[in-house]
Amino acid sequence: MNKLPLLPSSHHHLRKEPVMAKRIEVKDHGEITVVRFTDKKLLDDHHRGQVDQMADQLFALVDEGHKKILLNFSGVEYLCSAALGKYIFLQKKIHAAGGQLVLCNIKDEIYEVFEITKLNYLFECVPDEQAALEKF
Repeated sequence: MNKLPLLPSSHHHLRKEPVMAKRIEVKDHGEITVVRFTDKKLLDDHHRGQVDQMADQLFALVDEGHKKILLNFSGVEYLCSAALGKYIFLQKKIHAAGGQLVLCNIKDEIYEVFEITKLNYLFECVPDEQAALEKF
């Protein structure tokens, strides 16, 4: 009976752990944390978990003590309803921490969704990053 050779324990590093893709870019502007999204389309893709990864990264900022967060949507062309739900939760999380959330550079097509769902009353939305920075 032939036995298969056992791999030494040093080969455990060959196992691939799932790597969380970087969904946001973060830059500090004084006390304000400016966030830009790395994806043009924020989709609810269960296989890649794109929206969940993005949300986890945003929530981690608040957990790390960032209280003034500016979300810059300049590169975003589409977002799904699941992403909207994550922003609502982010707003609540920041508010509970005594912070502030401002959104800017939202394309007209996306802003229409904010208006239809009345989320434009929940979020402070301004045209550009400079105007957003002045809101803090």
